Amino acid sequence: MTTLPTHREAVRPEWIDYNGHMSEAFYVLVFGHATDGVMAYLGMDEAYRTHTGRSLYTVEAHVRYLREVSEGASLAVTSTVAAFDDKRLHLCHEMAVDGGTVATEEIMALHVDGATGRTAPFPDGIRDNMRALTASPPAWAGRRIAVPARG
Repeated sequence: MTTLPTHREAVRPEWIDYNGHMSEAFYVLVFGHATDGVMAYLGMDEAYRTHTGRSLYTVEAHVRYLREVSEGASLAVTSTVAAFDDKRLHLCHEMAVDGGTVATEEIMALHVDGATGRTAPFPDGIRDNMRALTASPPAWAGRRIAVPARG
């Protein structure tokens, strides 16, 4: 099985919040950059978007913030194609600093034709690329948010 390249990025000073750590919005920004890298690797790069008018739209996301991250930290995001069908892609991202996981994100994205605003099937070549990269989702994927019932 082929694996996706790791997205790497350093924490910028402007990403630090009033608590002295990376603000939650910037975790999502970095995960978005990782998604852009996955899209390009799968064949949905800028040329594809320009030529077809189609792109991925994230319609659901679940982020887990596991550890605080400081200014200058070197982030490494690994990505997994967990599943896909004709029009949907389920991606899992894991962000690490020095080999330790600091956050995860799971997204559901739709392949959308910008001209119509409706979903469109992935082309065969992109489906083939996704098939070659699909792996079992991480153990943390598929969790839901809930307050446990007390009895």
